Amino acid sequence: MSFWKIAWRNMCQRSLASSLTGLSMALGVALMILVIVIHDVTVEQFENDAQGYHLIVGGSKGGDLQLVMTTVFHLGKPLYPIPYSYYKKFTEGEFAPYTSIAVPYCLGDSYQGGDLQFRVVATTPDLFEKLPYGANSDGSDKMYVFEEGRNFNRDHFFEAVVGSTVARKTGLKVGDKFQPTHGMSAEGDKHTEFTVVGVLAHTGTANDRALFANIEGFYLLDGHALTPEEGEEAHASADKLSKENFDTDDPNYGLKPLPESQREVTSILVKCKDEFGPMILDTKINKDKERVAQAVAPGGVVTRLLEGIVGPVRIILMVLTVLIIVVAGVSILVSIYNSMSERSHDIAVMRALGASRSAVMGIILAESILISLLGGIAGVLLGHAVLGLAGPIVEAHTGVALRFWDFNWKESLLIPGLVVFASLVGFLPALTAYRTDVGRILGGAR
Repeated sequence: MSFWKIAWRNMCQRSLASSLTGLSMALGVALMILVIVIHDVTVEQFENDAQGYHLIVGGSKGGDLQLVMTTVFHLGKPLYPIPYSYYKKFTEGEFAPYTSIAVPYCLGDSYQGGDLQFRVVATTPDLFEKLPYGANSDGSDKMYVFEEGRNFNRDHFFEAVVGSTVARKTGLKVGDKFQPTHGMSAEGDKHTEFTVVGVLAHTGTANDRALFANIEGFYLLDGHALTPEEGEEAHASADKLSKENFDTDDPNYGLKPLPESQREVTSILVKCKDEFGPMILDTKINKDKERVAQAVAPGGVVTRLLEGIVGPVRIILMVLTVLIIVVAGVSILVSIYNSMSERSHDIAVMRALGASRSAVMGIILAESILISLLGGIAGVLLGHAVLGLAGPIVEAHTGVALRFWDFNWKESLLIPGLVVFASLVGFLPALTAYRTDVGRILGGAR
């Protein structure tokens, strides 16, 4: 009988102790896998979300992190808006020579879908037609694709598209209508309905959990327009028109676009014409004496966020998981070592029947390795099972997509590392077995 079979039999005889020790090892490995995979997926997600443009321009009252979090990740309270005339500088003003694409964002509304609250982003069709959301492995741009329907029409004020996560969680589909809520609370006033004309295919970015409305319709909602200047007429609010007065044949209900003097934007996504554009615009915007707005490179902010917060947290969690595995290893050592006195007679009989000292030592080492190996395999399966079960919940609340099959190459080092570690912790009891005095034990038995 090989020493692996004998080691397995010994484990079965001590099934409770072996199971508990293996469980502690499995929990340590599972936690380590969760830390490794979640960190890498989160880093990749955060980095992907900030691609496709060079700068985000927003209000000067607030920090760059707040601007990035609200604009890129749809989290937190938006900064104070900037005049629409400032946005026009990027399309036909002093910043236009350096700008390839400028896409405005207007924030402040939300949509309650079941128990979840999703951000409503008012923008233009250019977001999906001209801006990529990332890059493929060959360097080509990843452009938005519609799983159903189409992009909203610039001249149809009350059309909208929804992200893949929103569509899945709320059941919204092409042809459905939804009412944005004023503010980020479900208790806010309900606005005029928007019609869903498109559902975005999954992008793996925060845009999967947002709704995108035509900015022209957003401006016509109650509370979204500035006070008219002297001589201007107040605009007609879509929220205050009686549905009986709507012209159902007119997608805009007979309303006219809001005058530019009554408009504001929360932020602007800017893609520059060349690599010098971001530096020039950064200087012109951030060094302006009046400082109406601030320009932020989202990639740098995300990197600082990851290095300053996510990185240290990962290190702390990794230290904790290593300690858990070490404790599990010590448990293996104590469990096997304490059983040596019970098994000393069996070891002496094996020696008397011709088993060599090295064979006896190998059996004890094999037992330690088997416990660690089985615990490690169980930990790998447990870690990925937790990823699969928690993935939908995490994605709904944070936009970070976790899947059962998410794998990191560092995981391949865990099992070999456990074998080496088990050999080390099993060495002391194995050495004790090696030094067993056959004559004293068997003689004492007589």
